[in-house]
Amino acid sequence: MGKAVSKFLIASFVIGFVLIGFSNQPVQAKSIQDYEKELNELEKEAGNLKSEQSKIDKDKNSVENKMDKNLDSQSSVEEQVEEIEGELNSTQTDIDVKENEIAITNKEIEKINAEIEQLKKDIEILEDRIEKREELLMERLRAIQENGGNVQYLSVVLGSENFSDLIARSSAVNSIMDQDKDIMEEHMADKKELEEKEKSVAEKKESVEAKKDEQVKQKEKLLSLKDQLDDQKAEQKKLHKELASEYDNLEDANLSLEDEQALLASQEAVLEEAKQNASSKKADLEAEEERKRQEAEAKKAREKEEEEARQAAAANQSQTSTQPKASNETASSGSSNKPDMSTGGGSFISPVGGGARTTSPFGSRVHPIHGTVKMHNGIDFAPPSPGQNVPIYAVDSGVVTFAGGLGGYGNVVMISHGDVTTLYAHLNSIAVGTGQSVSQGAEIGKMGTTGGSTGVHLHFEVHPGGYNNPVNPAGYLP
Repeated sequence: MGKAVSKFLIASFVIGFVLIGFSNQPVQAKSIQDYEKELNELEKEAGNLKSEQSKIDKDKNSVENKMDKNLDSQSSVEEQVEEIEGELNSTQTDIDVKENEIAITNKEIEKINAEIEQLKKDIEILEDRIEKREELLMERLRAIQENGGNVQYLSVVLGSENFSDLIARSSAVNSIMDQDKDIMEEHMADKKELEEKEKSVAEKKESVEAKKDEQVKQKEKLLSLKDQLDDQKAEQKKLHKELASEYDNLEDANLSLEDEQALLASQEAVLEEAKQNASSKKADLEAEEERKRQEAEAKKAREKEEEEARQAAAANQSQTSTQPKASNETASSGSSNKPDMSTGGGSFISPVGGGARTTSPFGSRVHPIHGTVKMHNGIDFAPPSPGQNVPIYAVDSGVVTFAGGLGGYGNVVMISHGDVTTLYAHLNSIAVGTGQSVSQGAEIGKMGTTGGSTGVHLHFEVHPGGYNNPVNPAGYLP
C-alpha cells in the first residue's frame, strides 16, 4: 500500500507542478479548449487524490484499531507478568521459610546424632556393667545350685556358736540376700533404661528424619513451582517484547500514513491553486474572445454603414469616397500574480551551521529508544555544544509541502525541490508554513528534541522523486 501511494504521490506531485508550469505560459499559447481540458484533468486528478485519501483514512483507522488492540494485549500481558512476579515472590518466601525449617531440622538431627553418640557410650558402659552383673549373678546362682540352694544359708545360721554369732551370721546372710536382690533390681532397671533409651532415640530420629524428608519434598515442589513461574514469566516477557515490536511497526506504518495524508493534503492544495489559475486564464481568454467578437461586429457594422454611404453618394454622382479605417488594435493578455512555484536546481548546502557534528549516519542501526535493529532513513546532526539553539536551513530553494507535527518525527518541515523532497525533523520551532516558497539557505526552524528523540538534534532525510523513497543524504550534501 505504501509503495503504491508513494508512486501516486510522486506522479501527482509532478503533474501538479507541470500543470502550474503550463498555466504560467502566455494566454495566446493556449485556447479555451486547452484550459477546459486542463481543468477536466485537474478535476480528475483531484478526484483521484480524494479517493486515495479515503483509502489512506481507511488504512489508518485499521492500523489505529490494531494499535489499540496491541496496547490492550500489552496491558494484559503486563498484568499477567505482575501476577506471576507476585506468585514468584510468594513462592520464594515459602522457599526461604522451608529452607529455614530444614536448617532447624538439620540442627535437631545433629543434636539427636550427638545424643546417639553419647547413648552409644552410655550403652557400652551399661552393657559392660550388665555383663559383669550377669557374670556375678551366674556365679552366685551356680554356687547356690552346687551347695543345695538355701541349705548354705541355713548351715550358716545353725553353725552359730552363740546368739550374737547367730545375729551376726543372720545379718550377713540377709546382707548377701539383699545385695543379690539389689543387684537384680539394678540389673533389670539398667536393661529397661537401655531399651527405653534406644527406643526413644530411634523414634525421635525416625520422626525428625521423616519431618526433614517431608520438608525436602515441600521445598522441591516449591522449586518446581518457581521454575514453572519463571518459564511463564519468560514467555510473557517474550510475548510482551513481540507485542512491543509489533506496536513499533504499527506506529511506523501509522506515521507513514499520516505523512501520506499530509502530503495528499498539500497536493490537493496545489491542485486547487492550479484549478483556480486555469479557471482564471480560461476566463481571461473567454473575455478576450468576447471583446474580439464585439470589435468584429462593430467593424462589420461600420463597414456596412460606409458601403451604404458610398452607394448613396454614387447614386448622387458624388466623386467622394470613404476608406475604411483599419483597426490596429491587438489583443492584450492578462497575467496571473500566482506565487513563484519554480524550484531550485543547484547543489545542496548543509542544513546546519558550522560546528554541528554527525551522530548517526544513514543505514541499519539499533534504535536508541526501542532497542531493536531498524532502518535509519536519514542523517542525525547534533549541536556543537549541549543545549545550543542551532538554526536549520533549507538546503536548496523550493516549496514547503508540509510544516507541523508529525508523530515520532515531532515538528517537521518538508520541502520539495522539484524532483527531490527533503525532510527536517525533531525541530524545536518552525519558521515557515505549508505552501511557502523558500530560497536556499533560508532559516526554516531551530534544532530540537520533539517527538521520539533522546536529545537535541536534527534528523535530515532526502527523498528523490517524492516522499517515501529515502536515500543516503550524504550523496547530496557538500
